[in-house]
Amino acid sequence: MLNKKKFGPLSEETTKVILECISDGVFTIDYDWEITSFNRAAEEITGISRKDAIGRHCWEVFRSNMCEEECALKKTMEEGKPFISTSAYIINSKKKRVPITASTSLLIDEKEDVIGGVETFRDHSLVEELRKELSTRFKIEDIVSNSDAMKNIFNILPQISDSDSSVLIEGETGTGKELMAMATHNMSPRKNKPFIAINCGAMPDTLLESELFGYKKGAFTNAVKDKPGQFALANKGTIFLDEIGDTSPAFQASLLRVLQEHEFTPLGGLSKEKTDIRIIAATNKDLSELVKNNKFRQDLYYRINVIRLTLPPLRQRMEDIPLLVERFISKLNALQSKSIQSIDEKVLQTLMSYDFPGNIRELENIMEHAFVLCSEDCIKLHHLPVSLSLQTNVSMNKNDDPVKLAQIKLIADALARNDHNKNAAAKDLGIHKSTLFRRIKKLGIKL
Repeated sequence: MLNKKKFGPLSEETTKVILECISDGVFTIDYDWEITSFNRAAEEITGISRKDAIGRHCWEVFRSNMCEEECALKKTMEEGKPFISTSAYIINSKKKRVPITASTSLLIDEKEDVIGGVETFRDHSLVEELRKELSTRFKIEDIVSNSDAMKNIFNILPQISDSDSSVLIEGETGTGKELMAMATHNMSPRKNKPFIAINCGAMPDTLLESELFGYKKGAFTNAVKDKPGQFALANKGTIFLDEIGDTSPAFQASLLRVLQEHEFTPLGGLSKEKTDIRIIAATNKDLSELVKNNKFRQDLYYRINVIRLTLPPLRQRMEDIPLLVERFISKLNALQSKSIQSIDEKVLQTLMSYDFPGNIRELENIMEHAFVLCSEDCIKLHHLPVSLSLQTNVSMNKNDDPVKLAQIKLIADALARNDHNKNAAAKDLGIHKSTLFRRIKKLGIKL
């Protein structure tokens, strides 16, 4: 049996031994923000030796995003209270970004005098790698999803990419049809050859044909020299024809010949040219219905509809919104040199209650709008577009009179500015809260 011995206060030497044994980094600073101690784990996480760290300012050693904005240790020193598990990152000696969680407290001596501050920090690189590994299970190229419908597409996309068959991608506007086409190309044997996207709905027939087939000198006015078309430029690659349902029967007949014979004739040309391209088409219309109404050629429909992928609208894959929001935050932080970390829970609730007629493209636009207005590290309700607040929180009739709509907008804006705190919104509007409640009920605003 072990003998139990009662210990008194730990000696300074024993404390140092304990600090050297723990896996969390620990350092202390004095009131001049100079590092006074630096344990072994701190050396390993930062890649900076104790000798090089002690005596330097803490921001020179850690180069953390907290140093640039709100430093938890600075708050502790100013407010006299600890902060627990603050997420941040540091830049180590190899200039690599290391995710950490940090906790801070005042450093007090045996006389209970404050002599500085202490911070412990934990390396979360492994956790971050695991998180990324999990997220890649729901990711192909730039497409992220956790919905069953999209995961079914992810499962078969490698086989589709390996083939040379034509693909038809169906889906509403903004569902990511071009991204899916690019992913198919980038996973295919043609990935090192051109991928050219053409919006068929944005061009008249003559311009679309000259863009795809090219033309010979003298084919029309101002055709002063030969110009190769995209079918020639994309040889061995992929042509993506977006909004193919908007094309005319005449163009459809020309495209059918390319698919059947793998050759085309430039405008004004006398001889045919061979091409080896893969066609991926996309539409936001029901092509089978257009075929029934004689608005789309049946033979072309069967040619492009060898493999069909149907992308679900965002309202049918709402579980993807948090994933997409995280993706857009990361993307916009890089583009706008910001460090926004998250969205408020109320913002997520608002997004989850919206039906997104513009789908993923609309969600990205909403996030970009919020980024422009947000100067904090968290996106709040008042950073969202007012139109979103109206559509998610207000029940109104399009035939309502302009005065009523203006009143609704006024109240909706005040609620959004004040994170839906009704008392604060009433004060903002300069009315009593009971008056605000009556107007909300009268106007049919749903909170």
